Amino acid sequence: MDSGQANAFEPPPHLKCILDDLQKSDQEAKRIAGGLTDVQGNWQPSETAWSVAQCLDHLARGNTLYAAALHTAVKKPGAARKLSRGPIQPGWFGRFFIRTLDAPPKRKMQAPKKIVPASQIAIREALQAFLRSEEDLRVVIRDGAALDLNRIRFHNPFVGVLRFSVGTGLLVITAHNRRHLWQAQRVLESAGFPKN
Repeated sequence: MDSGQANAFEPPPHLKCILDDLQKSDQEAKRIAGGLTDVQGNWQPSETAWSVAQCLDHLARGNTLYAAALHTAVKKPGAARKLSRGPIQPGWFGRFFIRTLDAPPKRKMQAPKKIVPASQIAIREALQAFLRSEEDLRVVIRDGAALDLNRIRFHNPFVGVLRFSVGTGLLVITAHNRRHLWQAQRVLESAGFPKN
């Protein structure tokens, strides 16, 4: 979304909160990764722990796939008849899933194969891919702003039988962002992190 579109678009308060979360994630990712060399960006605290670049690559891959599934749902015939009725209200399982993904992590989870990060990736490339994926999510929000995102459901791109509302999907993404940006920050604070 270019700045002219962004200025013309006035989201309802519940979507403005999500847009604010995306903006915070953008700023946090830039703060964490912006000044890193590729050596620093790809440094791993241990053999099984991800680097900063891998955290961003994982988020970019996940957000891109989620945004595509969400966008398909809001553009589906019939979605336009479901007009917005207010704030996003995830069901009990949606709330549980969001809490599971949020930072700080409560337990380690295995990434679905589709979004396992590359073993090495240029830090600027990883950061730019993440920022592009955030733009994809802003398009979903813009295109779905007038719709009842509690009633429009989408197929989870990783677990086909799992269906959430689009609103819940947006909250899942912002929680997932916080989790892995928290993880990336911990990498910077790890003993042995290279100085350049």
